[in-house]
Amino acid sequence: MQISVVVPLYNEEESLPELMSWIDRIMREHSFSYEVIMVDDGSKDKSWSVIEQLSSTYPTLRGIKFGRNYGKSAALNVGFGEAQGDVVITMDADLQDSPDEIPELYRLIVQDGFDLVSGWKQKRFDPITKTIPTKLYNWAARVASGIGNLHDFNCGLKSYRNEVVKSIEIYGEMHRYIPILAKRAGYDKIGEKIVQHQARKYGVTKFGIERFLFGLLDLLSVSFMTRFSKRPMHLFGGLGVLCFLIGFMITVYLTMAKFVFEVYRMTERPLFYMGLLAIIVGVQLFLAGFLAELVSRSASDRNSYLISKYLNRNNK
Repeated sequence: MQISVVVPLYNEEESLPELMSWIDRIMREHSFSYEVIMVDDGSKDKSWSVIEQLSSTYPTLRGIKFGRNYGKSAALNVGFGEAQGDVVITMDADLQDSPDEIPELYRLIVQDGFDLVSGWKQKRFDPITKTIPTKLYNWAARVASGIGNLHDFNCGLKSYRNEVVKSIEIYGEMHRYIPILAKRAGYDKIGEKIVQHQARKYGVTKFGIERFLFGLLDLLSVSFMTRFSKRPMHLFGGLGVLCFLIGFMITVYLTMAKFVFEVYRMTERPLFYMGLLAIIVGVQLFLAGFLAELVSRSASDRNSYLISKYLNRNNK
């Protein structure tokens, strides 16, 4: 199979028939062998019923239904696990991502040898309250990750070599930073393609202003995970040793000042308390490093989700 299209969705019943028809038309025009995996992330509307109805018309459609809403990262992670195509393409279900981009995204992986190609919605139809924070986050992500050629980390339209999606694990809200996780896994042939951004046709956006705060926190998390997930002592221990040494040098200086230069009333000097605080903080950070080493493997069930239904699942 050449292409797997993974579509995470939440309350998108109106757009699904048009999206599936559009994808099928593009695939037939280019004679691709393909599957579409729609992951219903606990929708409250009739999205799952629509998927079941569409499967009778499109045998290439597969469906996964979550028992409740887990988030886009969970939906993508499960979809990646089920994908069987040589190239995996992700897109949102709200018709803001154009299936017309699929052939070129496929070519960039198969012919040009990229491991991952991320879409760049250079011209967006979003309000300025969304575009400005998005630009700031993308700048911060480029600086933190070292992937300087990407302008839009959070674009839902991406293509991957199959082995890439099988090698990464996304959870929480890490779907925004999949290129960083891929690079961490050793897939550094990451490209970008300018794609068309279409105005939302049905429904309303599922993301509020809080996504920008969470996005910053997620960036800090993924930056930590990519650098120190297997060696947290390098961060906490390093900072602890640095703080301890600063406190120790302050203590040595104050000791010499008292006994060599006969400067008294040391406990009345702010420097005394700064040195004492630095030593205490240093010890605490060092101990935190040891504890982090113990839990760095983390829980084995962090990506366990309640899936209530499968549709047209292949036995692998």
